[in-house]
Amino acid sequence: MKQKNIFITLIYLSILTCNSFAQNTTALKTGIWRGVLTLHEKQSEYGLIELPFNFEIKNELEIYSFVFINAEEHIVANEIAIKGDSVFVKMPLYDSEFRCRIFSDSLKGVWVNHARKEKNVIPFVASLCKKKCGNEDVFASNYYFNIEGKWECVFSPNTSDSSKAIGLFKQTDPYKEVAGTFMTESGDYRYLGGKLKEDKTFYLSCFDGSHAYLFTGKVKGDSIVSGQLFAGAHGHETWLAKRNDKFELHNPDSLTFLKPGYSKIDFSFKNLEGKTISLSDEKFKNKVVIVQLMGTWCPNCIDETKFLASFYNQYKPKGLEVVGLAFERTDDFDKAVSNLQRIKNRFNASYEFLITMKTGGAQASEALPMLNKVMAFPTSIYLDKKGVVRKIYTGFYGPATGDNYTKYVEETNRFVEKLLAE
Repeated sequence: MKQKNIFITLIYLSILTCNSFAQNTTALKTGIWRGVLTLHEKQSEYGLIELPFNFEIKNELEIYSFVFINAEEHIVANEIAIKGDSVFVKMPLYDSEFRCRIFSDSLKGVWVNHARKEKNVIPFVASLCKKKCGNEDVFASNYYFNIEGKWECVFSPNTSDSSKAIGLFKQTDPYKEVAGTFMTESGDYRYLGGKLKEDKTFYLSCFDGSHAYLFTGKVKGDSIVSGQLFAGAHGHETWLAKRNDKFELHNPDSLTFLKPGYSKIDFSFKNLEGKTISLSDEKFKNKVVIVQLMGTWCPNCIDETKFLASFYNQYKPKGLEVVGLAFERTDDFDKAVSNLQRIKNRFNASYEFLITMKTGGAQASEALPMLNKVMAFPTSIYLDKKGVVRKIYTGFYGPATGDNYTKYVEETNRFVEKLLAE
């Protein structure tokens, strides 16, 4: 597969390079488009697996933008380069891009996820929607079944990797379309949207520039069976579910904690300007501090960064400091700086980001050896004015989780205000 991905990349690179100095004779048409990523081809062990999503191409004063649609979320990409009959689309939040040939009413090319080292080149096609986008022919006009509500889910059931999740689904238009998300103990799968089919199967998908998720399942009474999760071209899990309005996950405050004998944490890493910043520096003394463990490759981290950027502006005058410890998927300091600077600019995040030059949960634990473990990104550590750790929150439930996000925001406000008042 690795050799095949490299071969595909070389083909498309050669096509695009050959046209880079040609005149743009093929117009890029505006409107709603239907995109498809081929995660697995017909001859793979899973058969043909295609991830569909919609996007809109806009042209305002000869400046193009691509708007990627995930249920309620719209992600605007405006770093667009057209060379001859080819278009390059750089995703706004993550280190990935599309490289495509432009045809009359279609695009053909690849999506390249630079944050991954293997299976990071995925074939992509798109077509301009003449009418409503989607596979409308697979739906009957006189059927209805209901998956709306809260589901207790098990991923990788009956294996050592088994884990629980909460499925939150809702239906619209009228009842054939489904949206929602999955909450896990490390975060959520963000905005998912899809279709219900007449045979009681359904799919939910998301493309945000970092992750390409496709969930499929079949409804059987109050259960979901034959569930499959495909994460890009590299990840696959099975899953099952049953309705359960009372099911809850473990408390996010209980998963990561200080080892016996510790009450504080400490670190020293370089910021984006190359200056070494330590938690013992004067700017953090007598301040309430939130230490954010994050990475620009992590969608939940991006959602949390968006929240913290606004939260910091609100509470900084009252004595709050926030510092992000970045665990990037690169050992190139300048590349890490570039990734983080894009995120800072995107959300106008004025708090400090430090580059740890470490990756993954194991290395995050090495960076902060006083913790029992770092099981998820993001993880947020709350320190009082004396530097004592008062809470460690694993994961992040973002806006796609609805009331759960509202509850998180309210609880975070109350907790930080309590620390500031002490």
